[in-house]
Amino acid sequence: MTLSTNWGVIATWRMAWEGVSEAARLLQGKSEASEAAVRAVTCVEDYPYYKSVGYGGLPNEQGVVELDAAFMDGSTLAIGAVASIRDIANPILVAQALSRERFNSFMVGEGAQTWAFNQGFERKNMLTDRAHQHYLKRKRETLDRGLSPYTGHDTVGVITLDQNQQMCVATSTSGLFMKRPGRVGDSPVSGSGFYADSQIGAATATGLGEDLMKGCISYEIVSRMGRGMSPQQAAESAVYDLESQLISRFGRAGDLSVVCMNNRGEYGAATTIDNFSFSVATPAQIPTVFLTTREGKHTLIRPADQAWLDAYRQRITAEEII
Repeated sequence: MTLSTNWGVIATWRMAWEGVSEAARLLQGKSEASEAAVRAVTCVEDYPYYKSVGYGGLPNEQGVVELDAAFMDGSTLAIGAVASIRDIANPILVAQALSRERFNSFMVGEGAQTWAFNQGFERKNMLTDRAHQHYLKRKRETLDRGLSPYTGHDTVGVITLDQNQQMCVATSTSGLFMKRPGRVGDSPVSGSGFYADSQIGAATATGLGEDLMKGCISYEIVSRMGRGMSPQQAAESAVYDLESQLISRFGRAGDLSVVCMNNRGEYGAATTIDNFSFSVATPAQIPTVFLTTREGKHTLIRPADQAWLDAYRQRITAEEII
């Protein structure tokens, strides 16, 4: 995880691989980090089979899709974010636009929607038939079997480094499945779901937002890189320190996963779960999906094999909802 490059892109989850591939093409062609990051996220937002981001994202407890997104420019430290926004095709585009505003750069709910519509952003019903069927199934399971409704909370977070050594980070999510209306997690919150500083590096997180916010995990990782840690050291130490604090002070810790990259293109990842994946591309690394395994307070990383990739594709496109 320590190969220096003159550009790079890293993102949470396998679902970002297509977006990472597109971002890599842009960065290789000397596009800016901002364009590449936003393009990578819109690729995920537009794909209807991903159940935790954008179109096809799973709804709240009332059956309504509410979306969160954020964008940060690591050179200017400009931030734009939206939360609990409905009926917007690409929340990340709204977040990026808000990052150019001196005031009112983080907007929520109806106010965010009104502003976005007035600015001409595409209006779209984001609840797919497939997501609605998952919602109805979960309601039945909750009533019939007493299962917790709260499952699924994967955020796409993308970090880009361009050939001018500028860095950006972008996030997007539909949040916790069956959440209460208005619930907001870490994804649009600066320092928790994301942080970027082109003089140091960037980080982004995915998992249970209520716990990730307790450690301002993304800022903490960037801070540790700034103090001399490698990206892998910063990611592992920050994640496992937060997990230990949560367990000792709160009694338990939810899912915590992060990726990060410094301004030399070196990258790292850490997780507390067994099935975290991430996607990376650099001049020396074709767009690749990596899988992680936790071993104590370390995260082991290996490339996904073709069998895993084939099984993933089959699983996410399966139509049957029993």
